[in-house]
Amino acid sequence: MTKQFTELTDSQWEAISPFFDLKRKRKLCLRSVLNGILYILRTGCQWRNLPLCFPHWRAVNHYFEKWKKDSTFEAINQKLNADDRTREGREPCPSLLCVDSQSVRLQPPVFEDRGTDAHKRVNGRKRHLAVDTGGRLWAARVGPANAHDGTEGCALLAERAWWMHRLERILGDGPYLGQFAEQVQGLGAVFEHASRPESAEGFVPVAHRWVVERSISWTNFFRRLVKDYEYTVESSVAWLVLANVTIMLQRIPG
Repeated sequence: MTKQFTELTDSQWEAISPFFDLKRKRKLCLRSVLNGILYILRTGCQWRNLPLCFPHWRAVNHYFEKWKKDSTFEAINQKLNADDRTREGREPCPSLLCVDSQSVRLQPPVFEDRGTDAHKRVNGRKRHLAVDTGGRLWAARVGPANAHDGTEGCALLAERAWWMHRLERILGDGPYLGQFAEQVQGLGAVFEHASRPESAEGFVPVAHRWVVERSISWTNFFRRLVKDYEYTVESSVAWLVLANVTIMLQRIPG
């Protein structure tokens, strides 16, 4: 994985350009706008401190909000995930998902969707991720850190997306038992409780489920994600999706 910001290559831009309206005449280059968004994701700089080599920060922020609200980022993410699976000789859609959560601190001025995770002693928000066996992010949810995993996790599968038609199993730990497991069964899939033995000490990798822990660790390579700086949870989810988009783009040959 590349650990520093690099501008989109021609092959990377070609893979995602169909999702943007390039026929309309505009003064701004959308490729440069997206580069600016990915720069903020990687470096964690403030919008107002976006370097002058990119379009004005207000314009970049405008398109970030626009593409976040019209689900452009989600569509790109799902397409790149499917393409990456196909390159590995696998079906475009996953049959198994792994879910887990991560509590992160929230910047002081923000009070929306804030809570305290008493177990991890974190005052902020909790991220819920659903990834396939390759660590690709297919769904994300962000809520207050004191919310129960099972309740918040249900939002991950609230809408049966097109890529869920092959879904057979979902792996998760104890907090996802109950309401979330019942919802999984309602979708025609099976929920499996995967956790390390109670007698085990230290780090013990659990079959299949360790990949979601790895995906969570990948977020540390993006400074915008080491802490939650967003006023809305929708923006928090968008940055998580863009991080996975960046990883998938780096896997494109050429």
